[in-house]
Amino acid sequence: MKVDLFDFDLPRQYIADHPASPRDSARLLDLTGDGFADRVMRDLPDCLQPGDLLIANNTKVIPARLDGLRDAVKIEATLHMRTGNDEWLAFAKPGKRLKVGQRVDFADGFWAEVAEKLDGGDIRFRFNCGGDELFQCLEKYGRMPLPPYIQRKLESTENATDRNDYQTLFAKEEGAVAAPTAGLHFTEKIFQGLEKSGVSFETVTLHVGAGTFLPVKVDDTEEHKMHSEWGTLSQKTVELINATRMAGGRIVAVGTTSLRLLESAAIAPGSIKPFTGETDIFITPGYQFKIVDLLLTNFHLPRSTLFMLVSAFAGRERMLAAYEHAKAESYRFYSYGDGCLLKRR
Repeated sequence: MKVDLFDFDLPRQYIADHPASPRDSARLLDLTGDGFADRVMRDLPDCLQPGDLLIANNTKVIPARLDGLRDAVKIEATLHMRTGNDEWLAFAKPGKRLKVGQRVDFADGFWAEVAEKLDGGDIRFRFNCGGDELFQCLEKYGRMPLPPYIQRKLESTENATDRNDYQTLFAKEEGAVAAPTAGLHFTEKIFQGLEKSGVSFETVTLHVGAGTFLPVKVDDTEEHKMHSEWGTLSQKTVELINATRMAGGRIVAVGTTSLRLLESAAIAPGSIKPFTGETDIFITPGYQFKIVDLLLTNFHLPRSTLFMLVSAFAGRERMLAAYEHAKAESYRFYSYGDGCLLKRR
């Protein structure tokens, strides 16, 4: 399928650099009916039905962006997948100048060796510490891995506020290097509304990788390679999904990451099993969804794998029309932007 089919005009003015405050004041475009309904995120419980089940991603973003030196040359490394107790794959700038065996110093006593250079530009770093100690060093010396279009000065106080803003209230399992952004809108008020409306809430884990930011550089979707991400879906959650379906409730994925994990664990329409491992599922129009009935998601960039996914879920022409409506109504796009609620076509 031609990537040009998923292109649209998106002036920079629509892309949000900062989140809505409070979180649930973000706007919500409700596409579950025939037309477009303009709401706010705190209206979400009213858009759902008693017996529905929301499933969100409880991954926790780590400060995975590191600034270091290699022989006086500045290096910026963004870790995107853990491959061992002391090893991570990373995107590095300038990566081409790094050689296997070289050392990059990120702080006094905290450094990594270039263990391997892989096809596609990935660098495998082997750190001088591992496990909890490595995570502690990332907390101390790292920065939140915001999308590339959000620029923050190293000394900016915004770096501190991003540590809170770029994290969901239900973040629990450390390992993501990008936030599951649809979950950023949730507040205690929304949770109270869900409970009052008879809507259940459950979490899964998918450690979002920085590959989610990578542009699609090929002309045809069949030529694009997705980075894999690690996730887990428990037996308990599978049983809750099955019970919801048996009772006539709907499965509502909070974000594309939750949807991708649920669909990775699906074995047939309406049938799912526990899952633990890596997934590189790439969803484009023509995919037959097996588990998810509704999707809460943010507005995505043109030609992105995520816009391809929502086009597969709700229909490409409908999503292009919805995005034109969103621009006309000054909705805010991407990670810190507004959201939309989609019904599977």
